[in-house]
Amino acid sequence: MSLAKSLENVAGKVIARFGGDVTIRYVSAGDYDTTTGTIPDFSTTIESHEVKGVLEDVNTREVNELIQAGDKRLTVAAKDLPSVPETKDRVTIGGIEHQVVRVQTTEQDNTPITYELILRV
Repeated sequence: MSLAKSLENVAGKVIARFGGDVTIRYVSAGDYDTTTGTIPDFSTTIESHEVKGVLEDVNTREVNELIQAGDKRLTVAAKDLPSVPETKDRVTIGGIEHQVVRVQTTEQDNTPITYELILRV
């Protein structure tokens, strides 16, 4: 077994054991309507995936023009998701929906191990 695969499995087990329930909601915009020049709301699709994640506050040293005080950091195992979350996607934790502000991928040999999402209410 490769090092990347081992790390992927370990990350998944640790996050599953210590993480809480979160829902990643992948938002896909519909087709662009050339007549109106808009994307109709009814054509937007949302695909939800329930996973385990470790949630923590952002450290005050990290606050800058992108990250604000009060933001949260969510770490999820990459193997639990079908694709990398993007800033257009949403995360629901305890019934509260959060906006994804930034996504950082931890990789080994080009294999994603974890995704770190910076979230904002």
